[in-house]
Amino acid sequence: MKISRLAFLIPALLASATSGAAEIYNKEGNKLDLYGFFNGMHYFSDDKGSDGDKTYMRFGFRGLTQISDQLAGFGRWEYQIQGNQTENQNTAFTRYAYAGLKFAGSNSFDYGRNTGVLYDAASYTDMQPEFDASTYGSDQFLFKRGNGIATYRNTDFFGLVDGLKLALQYQGKNDSGAGEPGTRNVLSQNGDGYGSSLSYDFKSGISVAGAFFSSNLTDEQNSAPGIMGGGGKAEGYTAAIKYNDNRLYLAAMYTQAYNAAKFGSPSATAYGLANKSQAVELYAGYTLLSGLVPFVAYNQTRGNNLGTDRMGNNYDAQDLVKFVDFGFTYNFNKNMVTYVDYKVNLLDDDTFTKNAGIVTDNVAAVSMKYQF
Repeated sequence: MKISRLAFLIPALLASATSGAAEIYNKEGNKLDLYGFFNGMHYFSDDKGSDGDKTYMRFGFRGLTQISDQLAGFGRWEYQIQGNQTENQNTAFTRYAYAGLKFAGSNSFDYGRNTGVLYDAASYTDMQPEFDASTYGSDQFLFKRGNGIATYRNTDFFGLVDGLKLALQYQGKNDSGAGEPGTRNVLSQNGDGYGSSLSYDFKSGISVAGAFFSSNLTDEQNSAPGIMGGGGKAEGYTAAIKYNDNRLYLAAMYTQAYNAAKFGSPSATAYGLANKSQAVELYAGYTLLSGLVPFVAYNQTRGNNLGTDRMGNNYDAQDLVKFVDFGFTYNFNKNMVTYVDYKVNLLDDDTFTKNAGIVTDNVAAVSMKYQF
């Protein structure tokens, strides 16, 4: 059985950060691709925790099966392995693992470890080769990648508006485990939550997107010692716009969040979820005919009403993230890339950043990357 037109709508759901993929099987309506990259990278910084070798590799599989003319199945698994550690201490982890169904027309449903719905808007500014997407992180409610996510997507608003994309999402509770405190970092937990996004691509090269989520906090998040957000609900609202003419790329993103912007770690004197926060990301890049892509970006998250830390210090409004980023990527070809990404940190070295363990030094990343 040949793969029908339906099958060719699915790659957008399976898109990865790499430039392509190696087809390893394609027969009788079943297709499997291998993709990934090897990234030889080094950080230069006065901060000892940041300075040094950061080499790693990432690879994954994307699968597609044609069930009928009206139905197809798909799946994805992606893994990362650190290359800067000793053999008996190597860290590796799963980034994606999900499966789903694509229905005739423009509907799909999938479940597993996948990307949160806020990223539909936040992805517009997630463009720097290294220090991108710094105002949010993975396993942070529905900001980016997370566990137990069920997603429904429609690409033409139920046949009413071509190109108007809708996503509906639900995430199940992820706490520390029944009777096993500490098996999941308290800042990486989430209660039951839901979210949605809308996006539209204009023919002029302009695209707009908006998304929101609302999630319960877990019992441990509400009761943990230290600075934690209050209330029992985490919420986020994001809007983004971009312009892309294939050479010039401009994008802006703004997020308003409640009990959702995390900082520090449970081992730090100051850590938690900001009661209220605002995040801004700006990006501009230009692709030259030579393959050189210079860029400049700005990232900032400001938290408000943070509370009192374990040492009795009270914090009202503090910058959690604030830096200017610039550099370039050079594409030798579609498989070989090199880049320099320089992060100029604008955070103050003060009581808050020290107690929260937030790095305030500049960092430069230099990379040689092979991707397939």
